[in-house]
Amino acid sequence: MQKKTISAQQLRERCAAVLVGAGSLPAEAEQVAANLVLANLSGHDSHGVGMIPRYVDAVLEGGLVPNSSVKVQLDAGSLLTLDGQRGYGQIVGVQAMEMAIRRAKEVGSCILALGNSHHLGRIGHFAEMAVAQGLVAIHFVNVLSRPVVAPWGGGDGRFGTNPCCIGVPMAGREPFVLDFATSRVAQGKMRVAHNEGRKVDDGYLIDQDGKPTNDPGVVVVPQSNAKGGAGLFGALMPFGEHKGYGMAIACELLGGALTGSGTWHRPADNHKAVINGMLAIVIDPKRLGTQDAFEKETLAFVDWLRQSPPAPGFDAVRIAGEPEREARKARERDGIAVDGHTWGEIVAAGRKVGVEVGG
Repeated sequence: MQKKTISAQQLRERCAAVLVGAGSLPAEAEQVAANLVLANLSGHDSHGVGMIPRYVDAVLEGGLVPNSSVKVQLDAGSLLTLDGQRGYGQIVGVQAMEMAIRRAKEVGSCILALGNSHHLGRIGHFAEMAVAQGLVAIHFVNVLSRPVVAPWGGGDGRFGTNPCCIGVPMAGREPFVLDFATSRVAQGKMRVAHNEGRKVDDGYLIDQDGKPTNDPGVVVVPQSNAKGGAGLFGALMPFGEHKGYGMAIACELLGGALTGSGTWHRPADNHKAVINGMLAIVIDPKRLGTQDAFEKETLAFVDWLRQSPPAPGFDAVRIAGEPEREARKARERDGIAVDGHTWGEIVAAGRKVGVEVGG
């Protein structure tokens, strides 16, 4: 199937129809679909509509529970502990952040522990919620799914891509939103590369024998190793060598252990559910008493950065969040390109739940 270019609105409607077929009420389906399409618009196809087939399989297996809401386990001033009850992360994550934002505005800060959420998607979405209200947000997230990232110095996958995200508002300007996987590259980007038949750069992957490879398929489809073992996978490497590896551990301990959501320490399985734990810290600079200095110094520093002459191959110095905003404008105008393999998987997922989304 050839690459398909489709408008954001059409893509939202078709994906929402599949989610309704999988058991979601229309409002939930529309919100999840809108979140996924926003990831595509932002240039992060790894967290976009290509997740629909996995979500459908997770619902059918029972690991993802449609129409679930957060359950409050602890509400103690600036501390909130919530159970996502394996609901769509695009739903329970928003509910949790709305509660944390309200609490931070009331008392100055909120420490949010969200456990047992299904795949939260692009964590930058939650930081954007906070910065839109003038708040700072810090997020540590772990991933309970097939372990796809190798420890620094290790030869197989032992944990997930464990994202970290920091959002900082800028007075009168677009915010700083840093959102990154602690692996060299997101697992979903390897799925996209594999579906498009592309090789990837050196240093991203090891194969099922622990050797460097450029084939993204080693973390997407089962492999056989040199000793005749079957059904094995390679692994992603952490970014920044031991430093990124250390950050990944921090995300596992804070997002998984501290939230009560759990950490990964068992053999891999073939279940499709992706369970996230998230520790979020939301701060109101006004209540902290540093608002005036905060606004002045953030702008002064960013202006200082932009005075740096562009290096060869660059047209300007940018800050985190700008590439996503630029991509949104272009893709809203030109449509979203979905590779043929991924679109075929979405069509097949729809048929599993009795929905035809079109070829």
